[in-house]
Amino acid sequence: MAKDTSTSRYAALIEKIFFDHWSDQIAEFEFDREELEAAAPALGFKSVKNIGDVPYSFRYRKAFPESILATQPKGLEWVIIGAGRAKYRFKLVKATRIIPRDDLVQIGIPDATPEIIRAYALDDEQALLAIVRYNRLVDIFLGLTTYSLQNHLRTTVKDIGQIEIDELYVGIDKIGCHYVIPVQAKAGKDQIGIVQTQQDIVFANQKFPGMRCRAVSAQFMAGGVIALFELTIQNDEIRIAQERHYKLVPSTEMDRSAIIQYQD
Repeated sequence: MAKDTSTSRYAALIEKIFFDHWSDQIAEFEFDREELEAAAPALGFKSVKNIGDVPYSFRYRKAFPESILATQPKGLEWVIIGAGRAKYRFKLVKATRIIPRDDLVQIGIPDATPEIIRAYALDDEQALLAIVRYNRLVDIFLGLTTYSLQNHLRTTVKDIGQIEIDELYVGIDKIGCHYVIPVQAKAGKDQIGIVQTQQDIVFANQKFPGMRCRAVSAQFMAGGVIALFELTIQNDEIRIAQERHYKLVPSTEMDRSAIIQYQD
């Protein structure tokens, strides 16, 4: 019951904030933490314990209430982006869904995931990040030598505010160029979106100005296949630079004829 109450309160709070500002003539507007704190008593209930989790949840986990979705013009969608410390911005952006293609070859990779990791991973996202790490899929995908620097990195970005990066890699290529590689992981019904990709890239450019940024997203597919995307932002829209699908299999089950074909 507590979970249901929290969910309904989150929806009520974000709905009030939205309609306090929205009109059909505007495409973006800002709000702050103080408005969220004041909205709860105005709606007749106590403020939620972690008020900052309200915008965070609708940025990454929850769908907006139907009343907000109904205001979206065709081909556009509302997103919440950071606008500074404890400040946020509702913004209309082009509706974009990064969904794995169904016509790509599945590349067989010998499974190097320790069984104990599979046994004790706490959730699908954590399992996905671990599988990508232990099988060096970022290296294989980008053609670089990479190293995991930190996972679940919470940090602050200028003009955006607090963000969380699922995992951060650094890498080097054959001529010595250095790379910073933010990785976001999506499992279940979660979809890769523009907000996290954009924030990852802005973070990388601000914190590592002397390194080249290559943003990667990983997503579980049916049958244990892992889709990897290299993403970029072009004209405020998310674009796919490349996409590959990897199937982890025991070495004894590798398709030898396919291995030869990969050489072409």
